[in-house]
Amino acid sequence: MIEHKEALSMIETSEFLKNKDAKSFIKNFIKIKEEKAKELKQKIENLNLIKLNSRGVYKIIDFLPEDKEDLNKILADVSLDENETNKLLQTIKEFT
Repeated sequence: MIEHKEALSMIETSEFLKNKDAKSFIKNFIKIKEEKAKELKQKIENLNLIKLNSRGVYKIIDFLPEDKEDLNKILADVSLDENETNKLLQTIKEFT
């Protein structure tokens, strides 16, 4: 039964999985360690970008975009200006 609906990163999702095969599969796509993911999440949230919701933050953590084009693909439903995009990319760069 679903108790509540909340966005999660792949790292956080893998913590809830009981099936070893599913957990192993997801770990193939994780690009960052859990501690670093938490730190990155906090830094992104501290940017106070009003347009960016928690779902977008988790997408960024999962994919770690390297340039503006990748970031725009991940956040297709968000229209970031140049300054916001640069702040995000600079923050992500610290973790890659």
